[in-house]
Amino acid sequence: MVDDYPLKVGSMLFTLVDPNPGHEVAYNRWYERDHFYGGCMTGPYCFAGGRWVSTRELKDLRFPADETNALANPWDSGSYLAIYWVEDGHHDDHFNWGAQQVQHLYAGGRGFSERKHAHTALYDHVKNYYRDDDPVPMELALDHGYEGLVSVSIEKNSEMKTSEFEDWIETLASSTVFKSGAAESCSIWKPVPGQDEMTGKAPMDLGTSPGGENRYVQLFFIEKDPREVWDDFIEYGKAVDSSDKAKILFAAPFFATVVGTDRYADQLW
Repeated sequence: MVDDYPLKVGSMLFTLVDPNPGHEVAYNRWYERDHFYGGCMTGPYCFAGGRWVSTRELKDLRFPADETNALANPWDSGSYLAIYWVEDGHHDDHFNWGAQQVQHLYAGGRGFSERKHAHTALYDHVKNYYRDDDPVPMELALDHGYEGLVSVSIEKNSEMKTSEFEDWIETLASSTVFKSGAAESCSIWKPVPGQDEMTGKAPMDLGTSPGGENRYVQLFFIEKDPREVWDDFIEYGKAVDSSDKAKILFAAPFFATVVGTDRYADQLW
């Protein structure tokens, strides 16, 4: 059981980006050494952040690997993923600041034009589920040092009740990737309604749409190299797709970046 402390995650910024070829190291250093902090972490109520990377080898594991992939277009776009936790009850406090801050940074010459967003969107937290009885709480997941992350985007059948779907998908994860030991924890999210009012102020295109009320994103935290457990996620995806309840729109493994280094920057393509 997770001990109950007052600090709770309430919303998330999910930003999946490609540096332009030839600018991989410059992008990684700009993001890690300036934008990660100046664009997000110094803002109010943003209490945790983490960065992840998808090498060419990991991109080739993604599914679906075709035009039905609704989060990445094309399906293998998006190399660096940054995720930020915002404290529950303070979504507007942080993201109103963020909408102004990005304009301020770009006006001050602290932007980076040699990049393209695959998918950048805001999400509301729905719930967490865990493999172990005494797990790392989700509020600490971005600071824990997990080796891998798996991001899954799912479209719920519109005929299915929300509560029934959320119970079903939790049970399915528990009986597959948790039972096998592939993942330690999972958080599930839904797109923030009407977020265009905030994200529309960004000085660049933010990529694919977050979707509507039937869209969910799951983040699975992995204690080991995600390649070692990818077969378990393939089986999980098959179980979702073979049901009449939902479809997988994007499933992708990531390595954690190694802070202060350019590891993996030469393996993106």
